[in-house]
Amino acid sequence: MKSAKYLDEEIVIKRGLEALVKELGPIEAMRFINIPKEKRLESVKRHRKWQRLLDKDKFFDEIFKHEVKIS
Repeated sequence: MKSAKYLDEEIVIKRGLEALVKELGPIEAMRFINIPKEKRLESVKRHRKWQRLLDKDKFFDEIFKHEVKIS
């Protein structure tokens, strides 16, 4: 089995930029690079938002496919 050999990070960046410029042109390549990233919510806020939208019964049904009977 061959072991994977990764390119140096600088080479990857250089080749990636060259490919972008070749395909998009210099102006569109810069626009692509500068597209703003979506702001990430702080983890607690993100979790609370997820909880608000959660259908608890549906969630548990998906997690626990079968019902456990207690006698």
